Amino acid sequence: MMTLPQILITLILVATLALFLWGRFRHDVVALASLMACVLAGLVEPDAAFAGFGHPAVITVACILVMSQGLQNTGAVDWLARSVLPRNAGRTVSLVALIGLGAALSGFMNNVGAMALLMPIAVQLSGRIDLTPGQVLMPLAFGTILGGMTTLVGTPPNLIVSGFRREAGGAPFEMFDFAPVGLAVAVLGVLFLALFWRLVPARKPAGGEGFDTGSYLTEVRIPAKSKAVGLTLRAFEREIAASGAQIATIVRNEVRMTAPHGGRIIREDDVLMLLADVNALAEALSVFGIKLEQQKPAPEKAKVEAAETEAGAEAEADVVAPAEALVAEETAAEEGAETAAAEENAPEEKAAGERDEEIVLRELAVLPSSSIVGRSASDLKLRTRYGLNLLAVSRAHQPPRARLREVKLQSGDLLMMQGPAEVMADFINESGCVPLGERELRIPDKRMALIAGAIMLVSVLVVTLGLLPAAAAFALGLLATMLAKTVPLRQIYTSIDWPVVVLLAALIPVAGAMQTTGAADLLSRFLVETIAQGNAVAALAVVLIVTMTLSDVMNNAATAAVLCPIAIGIASALGVNPDSFLMAVAIGSSCAFLTPIGHQNNTLILGPGGFRFSDYWRLGLPLELLVVVVSLPLLLWVWPL
Repeated sequence: MMTLPQILITLILVATLALFLWGRFRHDVVALASLMACVLAGLVEPDAAFAGFGHPAVITVACILVMSQGLQNTGAVDWLARSVLPRNAGRTVSLVALIGLGAALSGFMNNVGAMALLMPIAVQLSGRIDLTPGQVLMPLAFGTILGGMTTLVGTPPNLIVSGFRREAGGAPFEMFDFAPVGLAVAVLGVLFLALFWRLVPARKPAGGEGFDTGSYLTEVRIPAKSKAVGLTLRAFEREIAASGAQIATIVRNEVRMTAPHGGRIIREDDVLMLLADVNALAEALSVFGIKLEQQKPAPEKAKVEAAETEAGAEAEADVVAPAEALVAEETAAEEGAETAAAEENAPEEKAAGERDEEIVLRELAVLPSSSIVGRSASDLKLRTRYGLNLLAVSRAHQPPRARLREVKLQSGDLLMMQGPAEVMADFINESGCVPLGERELRIPDKRMALIAGAIMLVSVLVVTLGLLPAAAAFALGLLATMLAKTVPLRQIYTSIDWPVVVLLAALIPVAGAMQTTGAADLLSRFLVETIAQGNAVAALAVVLIVTMTLSDVMNNAATAAVLCPIAIGIASALGVNPDSFLMAVAIGSSCAFLTPIGHQNNTLILGPGGFRFSDYWRLGLPLELLVVVVSLPLLLWVWPL
């Protein structure tokens, strides 16, 4: 006979699951409502209601999200992708390399972040190997989900499972305790996905070919230590062919050579003007370790001339549009000097105040009403007062051929701008330009990428060697990330997926109420006696399949939080090792392959792949069957009952 607390927690749990499945409300809203219902029903003490926000799993998830953002911002993962992925391999090898890289990254960083980083690469690869974008994106999405099950920090369910093990009286799982089963499942899953991509329906992406801004014209200066020095232009273009970038012009000693001969030798300090898609810019630049051309401090003579020019134009500046005082003076260009900005013209206190300000990269569109139409960077004096750089220009029909500082801007041009965040906002407001929608523009920074990678590696090693618990180790990593500024300070909190944090923190006390009321034990006995008929192996299979089924329609972290107490209760009722059942929950929670709503990575590819709701099961169902067939024997072997 069920007691009143057991009835109440069961009703709350059923209502919570129903709301998760309905999808009308966000997962964090449902989880918070479930927690408040438990508080009002007296099942959770009010003073303990928000203890979940201090739970080690919640702290670790938040820290991992920020550190993953650092890997994205610095271009560390972009560099890794270019280093690992083969350029001229066939379909199977290319898919194995891409999906394997996604799975490997997901083991140590947020798998949604890993998917977002590799999506542009996947779309480019699909064209090269003659597949639709969806036929590459879906295997990649599933591979990144599989990769999360290999380590403690690979996915939130693993951290939740580890936390429940600690609360059940055992030590928490260590970093690679998940690897014996998870790695085998991930490796076989990656091979399956690379071989059976034909199960994915060939559909066109939503919106035709997607958003296309054309090619950017940008300038790159060849540094002395670059591998490009001594190569012919033909050899240089061959190396960057995969990025789709083309050389439009070469500038040597301020002499511009349009359509240069392919046999011309590249020299140190040459400026190459490239035409490249925005998503290919980083790849084209990083092959030879070169950077976007930015203006250098002007020689003394140029600075004096710039000051005189500005003084002479002061009266005029009062009557023209504010944006006309926004770009660097480059009067020394015709004399052969590379100039950029007379920063001495700006007030000293402003320069000091901006010295440590966050530098951002923005993609802006020039509107017909913009005050900068018909003017060039040389006309506008961007850096003189604001320190903004024009790095690249994109024009839809006829790409500009002049030097960047000489290009007369037109309505519809796209500008890649770099400078302090607040100043950038002022420029956008005053110039009449508008920033484009959310699209990451990452120019690789080798030094910062090494720092971000080192922070993640050291944090993982600290956890692996048992020097600190995961929450403390990754909190130290977060602190190092903030000090090193691999993630700008203002982006620290926006990097955290707060709905996931609230979801975890709210459901942890609810799961605790299931245990304290005895509802988990009651449900466990029902599953054992009615479905598994007292057979431990059958019960393990039931837990795995039920967890996989729920994870297809509700958040995987919520699935783990709900199923963990039930799994522990089943193991207790059968008198067997609870680790087997907890690991089954961990595996099952990372197997959301049947729907676009089971995991964020599945949702990410819905539009770009042109998929329908029913397309996922064609590849997902065989993959889930493979997971069951592979993981059950391994669970019984690695974590014997």
